[in-house]
Amino acid sequence: MKEASYKTSGLNSLSIKFSALVFLLTVAASTLIAFAMLALQQEVLIEQERISLVQTTSRYAKQLDSDFWQKEKKAISANQVVSRYLASQQVVTQVTPDALPDGSVRSKDDLSAAFQLQQKFQQQPHAYFSQTAELWQQLAPVLLEDFFNFYFISKDGFIRIAPADWALEIQADHNFQQDIFFKIATPEQNPARLPRWTPLYFDAIWQKWMTSLVIPVYINDEFVGVTGTDVVLDEVFSNLAQISQWEPGRQALLFDGDGNLLHDSDNSLQQSLKKPKMNQLAVGVKPANPQLAAFIQRVVKSPNELVANSKSMQDYVASAARIERLDWYVSLYHSKSHVIEGLDSYRDNVVLLFLLVALIVALALQFFIYKFVLKRLTRLAGAVQRLSHGEASQLELDERSDEIGLLNRAFVRMSDEIHQLISGLNTRIQEKEEAERATRKLSKAVAFSSSGIVITDHQLQIEYVNPFLLEMIGCTPVDVMAKPLHLLFAQEMRFVGADILQSLQERHHWRGDMLLQQGSKQFWASLAIAPIRDDKGDVSNYVCAMQDISFIKESQRKMEQLAYYDVLTGLANRSYFRDQLKKAIAMSSRGYYHFALLYFDLDEFKRINDTLGHDAGDELLKEVARRLISRLREEDTIARLGGDEFAVILSGIADRKQAAAIATNLQQAFALPVKLAGHDVSISASIGITIAPEDADEEELLLKHADLAMYEAKARGKNTYHFFSQDLNDAAKERLEIENQLREAIREQQFMLYYQPKIDIRTQLIVGYEALLRWLRPDNTMVPPLRFIPVAESTGLIVQIGEWIILEACRFLARQHSRGNLITVSINLSARQFTDQDLPLVVERILKRTGAAPEYLIFEITESMLMGDTDAAIVQLNELKRLGLALSIDDFGTGYSSLSYLKRFPVDELKIDRSFVKDIPEDKNDMDITAAIIAMAQKMDLRVVAEGVETQEQVNFLRDNACYLVQGYFYSMPLAEQELSRLNYDTIS
Repeated sequence: MKEASYKTSGLNSLSIKFSALVFLLTVAASTLIAFAMLALQQEVLIEQERISLVQTTSRYAKQLDSDFWQKEKKAISANQVVSRYLASQQVVTQVTPDALPDGSVRSKDDLSAAFQLQQKFQQQPHAYFSQTAELWQQLAPVLLEDFFNFYFISKDGFIRIAPADWALEIQADHNFQQDIFFKIATPEQNPARLPRWTPLYFDAIWQKWMTSLVIPVYINDEFVGVTGTDVVLDEVFSNLAQISQWEPGRQALLFDGDGNLLHDSDNSLQQSLKKPKMNQLAVGVKPANPQLAAFIQRVVKSPNELVANSKSMQDYVASAARIERLDWYVSLYHSKSHVIEGLDSYRDNVVLLFLLVALIVALALQFFIYKFVLKRLTRLAGAVQRLSHGEASQLELDERSDEIGLLNRAFVRMSDEIHQLISGLNTRIQEKEEAERATRKLSKAVAFSSSGIVITDHQLQIEYVNPFLLEMIGCTPVDVMAKPLHLLFAQEMRFVGADILQSLQERHHWRGDMLLQQGSKQFWASLAIAPIRDDKGDVSNYVCAMQDISFIKESQRKMEQLAYYDVLTGLANRSYFRDQLKKAIAMSSRGYYHFALLYFDLDEFKRINDTLGHDAGDELLKEVARRLISRLREEDTIARLGGDEFAVILSGIADRKQAAAIATNLQQAFALPVKLAGHDVSISASIGITIAPEDADEEELLLKHADLAMYEAKARGKNTYHFFSQDLNDAAKERLEIENQLREAIREQQFMLYYQPKIDIRTQLIVGYEALLRWLRPDNTMVPPLRFIPVAESTGLIVQIGEWIILEACRFLARQHSRGNLITVSINLSARQFTDQDLPLVVERILKRTGAAPEYLIFEITESMLMGDTDAAIVQLNELKRLGLALSIDDFGTGYSSLSYLKRFPVDELKIDRSFVKDIPEDKNDMDITAAIIAMAQKMDLRVVAEGVETQEQVNFLRDNACYLVQGYFYSMPLAEQELSRLNYDTIS
């Protein structure tokens, strides 16, 4: 008994030692394999990162090269336009412009500015100031879409540039011959006359690092200057920096073919060259990291071995690609330690896994050792066999205290548990069968449901579609299985798929209306999505229920048609338009797309409505609606806001060029006449355009900006379109400020009258004065009339101001007559004043109040004021004539008055506009026109007055043609009343 126990104990000890040895060997082998796999995985990660960097930099370099080529083609086209334009313009001697105190001549308009030393201009006069100003109005907006600026520099130091700042700030002693963006294109350095990109240099005026595309300009084979366009370094680098941020830890570099660092994420160029001078080149700057500096040198020395160079750094994964047109290189690099840091947790898991495998192997070996060493396992196997036959009562196993005994006891307990398990399993099988029957019922209920049912996985990939839905959408299971759920949606609704998935992740359900489409079949459905969870509570699937609601949507559509659409034209009304505008702004703020807002009304619609009647006006609005619908897309929102005002929301607009093309298309739609009441009526529209979210991201601001742009289009002659700009907003603010100040000026009596003498050149006597309004602010600054008169006209304040002018002028007239000076006083009437029905009563009241003699009072009226409603104008003129005063047509010859109407107007005097007088005697056409006006006035027994007389030659010409009444700076500028005393009332010589 003791011997058996001893043998068993020895056997157990030997088995334990052998098992421990096997376990240790297994652990060692597993550890070696694990570390080998980790090393291989590390190399794979680094190689994948290197390949990704190479592909990214290569694509970016090609794209950038293509972009620079497109810019170069546009710049070449602009250069050709400039060359042809300057060559086609007749060279005439230009009057020397006034020089500034620094000896320079500068000019500026709303797009560009020009500069040249007056001394150089006098040495070789030219017409570049006027020629380029007109040309830049057309070219600059196009070129500034792709370049930072656009300029022309002549060989004698003239520059025209847009934007204007550079020409306004350049020092007068600046030498263009030393500028890299000029001398690189001169015949000495560019005999082949090719476009040349400059090295990167610093512009001290713009305070930017940039490169210029410089192209020589030759006229008749003579070098006359260069055209240039600049690209700012920050704009080139911005896209590369964005690409590098796609993966955390990536960094970007930009360097030239000589190895000079141009830009990186640390702004090393700006840090190294903190105070660069004008034309300073970006040279001598290297990365602070020695490995990156060595990498740049290898790339520059071996540009054909970029792939090999990308593997050369110890601590970094890097790539480089060449930008051919600029001889620059772009580079992306990534720290290797950052690339492989994700392997830390992976390393721990792998080691733990292999340790677990080693433990399992060791236990398995020990089991087999026990089996082959211990014979009692045979009895246990027999017991197992009997148990398998269900002979549980015949199990007779020993229960000694060794391992086999323990195993035997465990086997007995296991057999009992197996019997219990079998009993429970039978119960569960029965329950499973019942569940399967219930599942089949549920499956049939889903399959034959009158609702469309879709079951998807947790990523909304379709796994099941019931027959009812297949019949609804008209397709087969093959068409939809294993495809994303959003493919059932109509094309315009597929963007909602991302929102649905996000809502499910946040709230685990979604409900809404969706437009479904397969092929040509399209209908609305009510869609509800709910999760299906597994035993752990995780979402494994989603069930989607759909009900056809096309009938409901059609009913809603008809109701909306009544609530949101204009009854006359069928277009959206103001309420619906505002809703759609809010939605467009919301989508734009999420970054889905940009859109454009077009705001316009019909030119001269009131005239058509008043002339042909309201029925014809309604027909015109219907025709306009039809033409708008035919020219625009279905996704665009077209609305009639009221009267002849229309608005359009253009969705998916990428830039201003696309919006301008659509606006041009709309104007072409209005070009064809409309048949109304038997008449062919020509129509046109003034269109204001604003882009969202570029111009504004708020509803009211967008509408305001579009309205400002539309009124600017009207101011520019109508039948055109105009984009909103900050200048318009500033102008509107300025107009509002001037309007408020005007109201204050009226209250505070800040206005005063100046008087310009009217001379009889036969006697050299003053026969009258023209009263001119001046606004003197409390700070003693004089506001030019051109700034406040249009605002007063548009706000109606001109009527109140005009009444004050008549009162003050009549007081002046009475004072002069009391002193024995029997002169006349001319007063300019505004359009708003002239159409005021109370004007005759106001004048009559003032005449009685001041005691002024009406026969010495002259009211000056422009031609355009008379030609609107001629019958009403004649009635108003007769009412004024009834008071005994005289009437004069001001600026005669610049309007469009008919001679047949002129005979009907009870006027006494014609004033020849200064535009016909100022070029006498140089312009023969002006002389002929002036002589004709004088002759016509004499034939019609009218006085004729010439204004703007500034030279003796003009006086002589007017005297020779029997025009004896003149006014102008040749005799006197407008003066305040207290200054008139220095004039000689008897004679002016």
